[in-house]
Amino acid sequence: MANQNYGLKHPSIAAIIVPFPMQGHLNESLHLSILIASYGIPVHFIGSIAHNRQAKLRLHGWDPKNTSKMHFHNLQLPSLSSNPPKLNAYTKFPGHLQPLFDASLQLRKPVFQLLQELSAKYRRIIIVHDTLMASVVQDVTLIPNAESYALHSVSAFTIFFYIWESITKKPFQLDCDIPNDKIPSSEGCFTPEFEDFVSKQYKVLNFESGRLYNPCRQIEGRYMDLLEKLPTNANKKQFAIGPLHPVEIKSGCSNSRHRCLEWLDKQEKNSVIYVSFGTSISMTEEQISELAVGLERSRQKFLWVVRSADGVDIAAENDVRRPRLPKGYEDRVLDRGMVVKDWAPQLEVLAHPSIGGFMSHCGWNSCMESISAGVPIAACPMHSDQPKNSILITEVLKIGLLVRDWEQRAKGVTSTSVESAVRRLMTSKEGEEMRKRAMKLGGAVRGSVADGGSSCLEMDSFIAHICR
Repeated sequence: MANQNYGLKHPSIAAIIVPFPMQGHLNESLHLSILIASYGIPVHFIGSIAHNRQAKLRLHGWDPKNTSKMHFHNLQLPSLSSNPPKLNAYTKFPGHLQPLFDASLQLRKPVFQLLQELSAKYRRIIIVHDTLMASVVQDVTLIPNAESYALHSVSAFTIFFYIWESITKKPFQLDCDIPNDKIPSSEGCFTPEFEDFVSKQYKVLNFESGRLYNPCRQIEGRYMDLLEKLPTNANKKQFAIGPLHPVEIKSGCSNSRHRCLEWLDKQEKNSVIYVSFGTSISMTEEQISELAVGLERSRQKFLWVVRSADGVDIAAENDVRRPRLPKGYEDRVLDRGMVVKDWAPQLEVLAHPSIGGFMSHCGWNSCMESISAGVPIAACPMHSDQPKNSILITEVLKIGLLVRDWEQRAKGVTSTSVESAVRRLMTSKEGEEMRKRAMKLGGAVRGSVADGGSSCLEMDSFIAHICR
C-alpha cells in the first residue's frame, strides 16, 4: 500500500499469520504480513522451516528489510512421503503434494500452543489464516482475547461461483449479463483427495470474525457485492484489500539483477510475450515440445520460464529434474527467445516496458500481477481456480484470450493453438485493444492501493477494526 503507516504503533495488538504450504498461498500471506507490519503491528509468521525459508527467498518487489522485523516461527512437520508429479494424470493438479497438505493438519496442537503463549503477551491477538488451514486454527475460539480472519487466496469471481455451484436453492437471482453459462465447472480442477481436504476445511470455516480478499473493487466490485449478499457471509466483515503485492517495484530490492531483465532491456517496447505456468505445474516432454514449436513458429519474441513443479521437499529444489527442451531449440531461437530454467522475478518481468503479453496458467497471483502491470493475458488454465479465473480475464474484464477452451483440456495444448494465441495477442488489432484495456485497468488497480484508493481505505479499515 502507498500509505506506509510506520508512525502507527499498536504494541498491545499482534498479528499471527498461518499460511497454507503452497507457493502461491505462501506468497500472498507474506505480502499481507508486510502490509500489516507497515502499520507498526508485530507480525508472527507460522510455518515449517523449509516453507518459511522458501517464502522469504522467493519474495520480490519489497526491500528485504521489510521482513527483518517480523517473527518467523519454524514448526516441525511430520515426515513426508515424496512422489514425483503424475504427468499423465487426468488433472494437472499437483496431487504429489497431498502428503504435505495432510501433514500440515497435524500442526493444530503446536499452533494452538503458540497462540496461547502469544495471547499472554498482548491485549489482543489477531490470527489471519488461509482458508485451507481452518482446521489447524479452529481452537482459537478457546482463547478469550483472540480474533481470527480468513484469507481467501483466489478471485472474488471464482469464490462466488464455487459457492453458487454448491447452493441447491439459490438465495437470489443473478444479473442477466453475468456469463453464468460460460463458467467452467469444477470437474477436472482437483484430485478427489484434495476435494475431500478442502471440504473438511470449509466444514469448520465459520468461526472467523471476518474475511480478507486479494481482489480489489476496481476489478471485482460486482462479485464482492454478490459475496456479501450470500447468507454464509451474513455478519462477517469483508475486506477487499488487493493487490497484496507491491505495484511499484523499488530499485535495490534484490542483491543482483536477474539476467533475463538485462535481456529484456535490449528488446523493443511491448515486443516480448512472457510465458510462465507457475510453481505447481509439470508438463510432459510432448507438451513442452508443442509449446516450444508454437512459440518458435509464432516468430514473436518470448521469455519462457521452464521448470518442474515444486516438490514436498522444497529444500531439495536444486535436485529436481529439469524439463528437457527439443534438441538444439535454444540455439534456433537465440535471436528472439530466452529460456529461463530457474526462478524468475515475475513482478519485475511484468513491469518491464518490453513485455507486451503474458501466457499464463491464470493462478490468481499471476493474474493480479499481470493486471496491475497492465499486461494482457493468453490464458492457459491447468487446474484449481485457474479455469474460472481465465473466464474473468477473457469474458468479464476482456483483457485476454484463451489459448484453448477448458472443455478441450484432455487434448492438451497444441503448437497450432499456441502459435495462433501468441500472434493474436502480440500482433493483431484485437490484441492491441486488449493491451489498451489492460493498461487502463492496471492504472486503476495501482490507484486502488495509493492514498485514498479503495484497497488502501479497506486496509486502513481492517487495521482500525482490529485495533479498536
